[in-house]
Amino acid sequence: MLNILSNMADVGSHNGEENWFYSDTVQDHFFNPRNLAAEDPTSFDAMGEVGSPACGDKMKVWIKVDSETDTITDFKWRTFGCASAIASTSVASEMIIGKTLEEAQKVTPREIVEALGGLPPRKIHCSVLADQALRAAIKNYQK
Repeated sequence: MLNILSNMADVGSHNGEENWFYSDTVQDHFFNPRNLAAEDPTSFDAMGEVGSPACGDKMKVWIKVDSETDTITDFKWRTFGCASAIASTSVASEMIIGKTLEEAQKVTPREIVEALGGLPPRKIHCSVLADQALRAAIKNYQK
């Protein structure tokens, strides 16, 4: 299993009193998110939305699918949440574009965490939310 705390950088809070451990990849996707939608897109084939009342994270993802090949050609997202939630959705978007719907459904939360270089244990649920949002969009598309 991936060592969750390997390759982690110590990132200080605004007040300097607390520290969190995030990989360089998590930091990069948080500060430079990929495939972020500035506003809700209108020209996509399907949307999936999930949220976690326990932590307050909410994710929306949109997919564009080539109907001849069932390949996801674009993936946009908007996430209200912490750095882990934003980074998880960002890295998932990169992982998914170019995959068929069948291949995309095989991507697991563990693979999202691994692509991020790990997450703190209490933040693993963020990768699950990204996975669930993608699955909701695929289910919406297949209706």
